[in-house]
Amino acid sequence: MTETLAERRERLMGPNVPTFYDDPVHVVRGEGVWLWDAAGRRYLDCYNNVPHVGHGHPRVVAAIAAQAARLNTHTRYHHTLILDYIERLTATMGHGLSQMILTCTGSEANDVALRMAQAATGKRGVIATDNTYHGNTLATSQLSTRRPPIGGYPAHVRLVPAPSSTEPLGGSRAAQPAAFAEGVARAIAELEASGEGFSGMMLCPAFANEGLPALDPGFFDPAAEVIRKAGGLILADEVQPGFGRLGSHFWGHEHMGIAPDVVTLGKPMGNGFPVAGVVARPEVMAAFRGAFGYFNTFGGNPVACAAAMAVLDVIGEERLMQNAAAAGAHALARLQDLRHPFIAEARGTGLFLGLELRDGEGRPATEFAARVTEEMRRRGVLLNRIGRQMNILKMRPPLVFTAEHADIAANVLAEVLAELPHDG
Repeated sequence: MTETLAERRERLMGPNVPTFYDDPVHVVRGEGVWLWDAAGRRYLDCYNNVPHVGHGHPRVVAAIAAQAARLNTHTRYHHTLILDYIERLTATMGHGLSQMILTCTGSEANDVALRMAQAATGKRGVIATDNTYHGNTLATSQLSTRRPPIGGYPAHVRLVPAPSSTEPLGGSRAAQPAAFAEGVARAIAELEASGEGFSGMMLCPAFANEGLPALDPGFFDPAAEVIRKAGGLILADEVQPGFGRLGSHFWGHEHMGIAPDVVTLGKPMGNGFPVAGVVARPEVMAAFRGAFGYFNTFGGNPVACAAAMAVLDVIGEERLMQNAAAAGAHALARLQDLRHPFIAEARGTGLFLGLELRDGEGRPATEFAARVTEEMRRRGVLLNRIGRQMNILKMRPPLVFTAEHADIAANVLAEVLAELPHDG
C-alpha cells in the first residue's frame, strides 16, 4: 500500500504537525503572489507575509546567492554588512531606537525583548492581551492563549482583555481605550502585589491575532500612560504589521502613535530567508547586554543581512508601501461591497485585511468561516482565519499584490459566500 504524504509526515515528524487546510496544499514553486502545487495548479496567495516582496523575488535570490558564495560566518568576527543594515533599518524608526540584535526567528526576537524588559526594570512581570501570539519559545509561549502553558499561566504573566471592533471593551468604541487601559492598570497592580513586579507589555500594534480590530490612532495612549507611570517598557511586536504592510506607515507602532522601547521583527524581514531582530533604545540594550551573555550563532550572519538589505531595496525601489496603500484600499472597498447575512464587518489597513463573520444571532460563525476558507482553497485562493473564535477571514498577501489580484480574490469570495449553505 502506497504511503500518503500526510502519513509520511506523521511517521517522520510526529503527530499533530500543523498544516493549513483540511486538504493541505503540496506547494512546489512560488513566484510573486502565486504558488503552484505538485499537480501544476496555480493558487493566488492572499495570506503569506513571509515572502514580503513576493515569492522568489530575483533581487533577494541574487543577493543571497552572491553573499553565500563570498562569505558566511557569525558575529564573533567583524563584518560590515550587519552594521550597514542596522544603520539603514534603524533610520526608519524614531523614539531613540538605534541599536539592534539580529536573530533567526520572531520567536527568538520576542524572547530577547522580554529579557530586555527584565534587565531594564529588574522585575519579571509581563502583560499581553488575552487573545495573542508572540512565539513558541518557552518564554513567549507562556503568553499564548490558543495553547495555554502546561500547568497554567506562570505567576509573572497577566493577560488583559483584548480590544474588539464588534464587541468593544467598555461597551462602545469611544469607551474602549480607557477600558483597555483599566485592564492594564489592574494587571500591573496584581503583578506588583504578587511580588513579581512589572517589567513591560508586549503587543502587536495592529492587534493582528486579536482579529485586526478597527482602532483609531491614539487608541493605546491611555494604556501607554499607565505603563510609563508604572516604570514598564512597551514592547512592539512588528512581525506582522511592519515593513510597510499598512501602507500609511512603515511600522505599525507609528500608525498607532506608540513610542516603544523595544521593537521586534521577523517573518517578512528576509523574504523567506531566516532573519529576525530586536531594536532597542541604547539604555535598554546596555541593561540587557550587562545582564545576559547573549550570542546567536546564526543571527546576523552575512547572508541573512544580504537578504534583509535586498528586501529594503525592493520595498523602496518598487514602491511597495505605496502599493500596499492603493491595493489595500481597493481590496477593502471590494470586501465592504460584499453582501451576506453573516458579514459583521470588513476592516483593514493597507494589505492587512479582515472580514468578520457572525450568524443571524450575532454569534461567531466559526464553522462557516472554516468552510469558506476551505472552499476558497479549493477554488485556488489561499487565505485563513484569526480571532478568538476563529471567525474572521484574514488576508495578508505579499506586498506585490495588486488591485487586479484583489478583484480575483473578491470575486471568488463573493461566489463562495453566495453558494455555501448557511443557517440564519
